Amino acid sequence: MNTLFENNKNNVSKAIFVFVIIISLFFAVKVINEWKSGSYIGREGGMQGTINIEGKGEVFAAPDIATFSFTVSEKAKTVKEAQEAVTKKMNGILESLKNSEIDEKDIATGGYNIYPEYDYEKINCFAYPCPQGKSIIVGYNVSHNITLKIRDLDKVGSILTDLGGLGASDVSGVSFSIDKQDELKTQARDMAIENAKTKAEELASALGVKLVRVVNYSEYGNGIVYGRYDAMKSESYATGGAVTASVPEIPTGESKIVSTVNITYEIR
Repeated sequence: MNTLFENNKNNVSKAIFVFVIIISLFFAVKVINEWKSGSYIGREGGMQGTINIEGKGEVFAAPDIATFSFTVSEKAKTVKEAQEAVTKKMNGILESLKNSEIDEKDIATGGYNIYPEYDYEKINCFAYPCPQGKSIIVGYNVSHNITLKIRDLDKVGSILTDLGGLGASDVSGVSFSIDKQDELKTQARDMAIENAKTKAEELASALGVKLVRVVNYSEYGNGIVYGRYDAMKSESYATGGAVTASVPEIPTGESKIVSTVNITYEIR
């Protein structure tokens, strides 16, 4: 009898012990969940509270590189004669560019073309179908195109004038760019990030919350907007040596480097 009583007593004690542990774990989990849910403002059902901010940065800089192309072309009865004429003019131009201290790496051939010039036989036609007239080669046209990059913008006007006087034609595509674009893009991006951070701090203060950490970052629109310019302003400028050209004015304008970032902050 005593043994049975002792066994029942032990079973009850074990049951009470297990019950106390379960209750303790229940309340511990509940306290932890309540602490987590109350630690961050803006969380509902375990969702993270965030704010999304856009920042913008702009850097202005003057272009320091000019790029354009020109062509030397000649027509003659034979390919050899046309080539010799083009080569003579081009050698004179290259020598002039060398004297202007233009680096060889900034002078590149954009194209070299040879094509025949045709004359078509005229035929009097009195009945259909009319016979086709014969095409006769009367000469050959040779053209040599050069793409030129000038790093000293003060020389652009005088070089354009020299090219015209030395027989270049079809001077076109005058454009301006910035050599160290990556450095300026980095500056613009840093400004955009700082702008977003300032906005985030101001908004957090107004909401009565604190910024915890960055949870997302994206960057777009990191490009350069080049200023407008007048490629050939001088009225007396001409190519081919037909007119003694004055030095044309080449305004370069100012370029704007723009960076936009989007940053998401966790708040509490």
